[in-house]
This record gives sequence, structure tokens and C-alpha cells, in this order.
Amino acid sequence: MPINWFPGHMHATARAIKERMAAGLDVVVELLDARLPGSSCNPLLASLTAGRPSLKVLNKQDLADPAQTAAWLDCYNAQPDTRALPLDAGERSPARLITRACRELAPCRGELHKPLRVLICGIPNVGKSTLINTLAGKRAAKTGDEPGITKTEQKIVLEPGFYLFDTPGMLWPRIAVAQSGYHLAASGAIGRNAFDEAEVALELVAVLARRYPERLRQRYGLAELGGPGGEEAVLEAIGLKRGAKVRGGAVQMHKAAEALLMDFRQGLLGRITLETPEEMAGWRRAAAEDEARQAAAREAARQADKARRSGRRRDDAADAGDAGT
Repeated sequence: MPINWFPGHMHATARAIKERMAAGLDVVVELLDARLPGSSCNPLLASLTAGRPSLKVLNKQDLADPAQTAAWLDCYNAQPDTRALPLDAGERSPARLITRACRELAPCRGELHKPLRVLICGIPNVGKSTLINTLAGKRAAKTGDEPGITKTEQKIVLEPGFYLFDTPGMLWPRIAVAQSGYHLAASGAIGRNAFDEAEVALELVAVLARRYPERLRQRYGLAELGGPGGEEAVLEAIGLKRGAKVRGGAVQMHKAAEALLMDFRQGLLGRITLETPEEMAGWRRAAAEDEARQAAAREAARQADKARRSGRRRDDAADAGDAGT
């Protein structure tokens, strides 16, 4: 799915992270969406903060499939210099686990003369500001249900010897895994003007029909999901149930898509996780192989063009020699 959304403040965020790394940083906390723990993990952030211990926080775990959350925690905890925790950002006591985990990842820091410097990052609309306010015990960061609320870096002193640097939510310029693009859009991490809601809703129907068919049937009173028309027929049936009709009784697919996406984002379809670690690994391999094929094709085209230009120069030189004789 083509997504064109990388606002100027995201470039500023990348620069701010580089500067923070240069100034000194001990731990990187990346807030992930527990419903899409692979798609919400920023590859650009990994390259910017390479070499620092990482704490992966699977936020909104109360909206995710518990079995899949456990699988993703195992996946991330198996990575070197990485810890992973599940969390609901609005809960105060579990949020305190983050400060403890950060201190364990950087045990030589945390004194007044050697403060623990922690960078917290995440994709837009993942609940980072809500979590920071919970950690700080006050309204230290703006919150909202739209991506891109935080615009500048903030320094927050959580407790003596513990400095937290908040950054704006950041996507990456090119989403190589197509499924990740759909999942990010479905979760609300991408601005609504950057994608087609009906297209995203159809992909969401496909995932739900495969992984959680009973949730669709129960929520919308659907008799079957595999009939003629596939995902479009299901989305049309959802539109009929939610009154998304225009004059003449036809279903307004855009409104039906909005209804489905809103229900998913609010957790009204139940606890759902859109991807497994195994699926994400396969998608990434396929994307890397496709990128390698495209790179090889570009190089072959470049070499062919170079050969053509070289041939034309030889022909021109030969023609010039003939003309001189």
C-alpha cells in the first residue's frame, strides 16, 4: 500500500535522536503497539540507536491477544541487550516496571553524578504521551487520539538520577513490508489522509476472517464470511449493519470502512493481534528478497545503458574517422 506521510517534524526527530546519541544515552525505550508488535517496531530507530540497550514495551496489551503477546515477548526477550514488557499505558503500577527495567539494563548509571539517560520513542499514536504522564505522575506531555501530537523533544526528570527524553512519534520514509503498512494504518498510526480507508478495511477483514472469524460474526451478526465477493461482501454487510447507506440503499463503503476501523481501534472486536513473529519474519524475508531483485534489475539496466552509451561513442568516433578520410 502506498503511504506518503513523513512530516517535517519526523525529520527533526531523526536529527534529535542523532544529537541525543552523540550527547550520551544509556537506554532506548521503544513503545510498540501490542496488536502489531512487529509492524510498529521502527527499523530507522534501530539504525539510529544501534549499540544501546533496548527496552521494548508492548503497549495496549489489554487490546491484544494474550497468547500472541506472550509469543512476541519471547521473541524480543531472545534478542541481545533487549528486554520486553507488556503494558497498558494508563495503569500506574505496571508503568513503574519501566524504570526498574531501565536501571537493570544500565546498572552503572542512575546516581546524581551519573544520571540514567533514557530515550523513549515510538510510532505516532501508540500511547507514548499517556505513558509519560503516568510515569511522571503529572501532565508532562500532550495526549490525543491523532498521530503527531508531540512535535519537539522534551526532557523529563522522573526521579533523582533518572532523565527521560521524549521524542515525537516517528515513522520511517518507506514501509517495505506491505502488510505492515496496512496494519499501521488500521491502528491509527498513520494520518488518515495518507491512505485509502476502504483498502485498509478490506485488508483488515481478510486478517480477521482468517484469525478471528467469530469476532466478526458476533460483532456484526454475520452468517458467513467465505461467500461470494470475499472481503468486499463482508465489508458491505458490515456497512448494512451499521447503517452506512446512501440514497437508493447502496452501501457507502467508505463509511463501512470507517466503522470497522473505529471498532478495531477501540477494542470493540475483542482482543486481537494482527501478526505473529513467524509471519513478520517471513514478510521481512520476502521484502528483502524483492528489494534485492529490484536492486539487481536496476544495476542491470544501468550497465545496459552504460554499454549503449559506450557503443554510441564508438560509433560516433568511427563516423568521425570516416568523415576525415
